[in-house]
Amino acid sequence: MKTQELKYVTRRRAAVLLGLSEQELSRISSESGVGHKEIAGDQEETYFTYEELRQICMLAVHQVN
Repeated sequence: MKTQELKYVTRRRAAVLLGLSEQELSRISSESGVGHKEIAGDQEETYFTYEELRQICMLAVHQVN
């Protein structure tokens, strides 16, 4: 059985992994320019690489301190 390695995660999954609300993640993402927006028709989704999640985690930690 093959396991599929995800290279990108959605905003919802990223928020769960980081323990942030989607709104907080969106705010940090837009302020830092981290994440990739994809638009298909009238739908928009933001995707993050695992390296971008690490960067957001570091940014969130520095904002708390």
